[in-house]
Amino acid sequence: MGDRRKAASALLAVVAIAGLAACGGGGGGADTTSTAPNTGGGNVKSEASAAQIVVRNGEPVGGVRRLEYSAGDQVRFAVDSDVADEIHVHGYDLMKDVPAGGSVSFSFPAEIEGIFEVELEERGEQIAEIRVNP
Repeated sequence: MGDRRKAASALLAVVAIAGLAACGGGGGGADTTSTAPNTGGGNVKSEASAAQIVVRNGEPVGGVRRLEYSAGDQVRFAVDSDVADEIHVHGYDLMKDVPAGGSVSFSFPAEIEGIFEVELEERGEQIAEIRVNP
């Protein structure tokens, strides 16, 4: 019975090590560099992580977020809002309702090049600008 336990323990150790290696080991992969924290204003270029836009009193905390991507990247961002409104991504014509005190996420391919406004539609308040470069 002792040999079986040793074999099982060894197998579990191998599985654990393989799992850790798969979860995160460095090197290669998508550009996840952010030029600003995800909670404030500034520019963000990130393919793997979602930018976080916080709306308080109907306005973006830290000002209008500038999100920059290359054509072909996956645009990802989330909006946490204390007011109910429709979030509208102009140019891509994507819309989602966000409840007061709720959040909504967007994820779509950057297929259209240019600069696009994201706004609280009913309030006419711009909360982000998405730039898609060639």
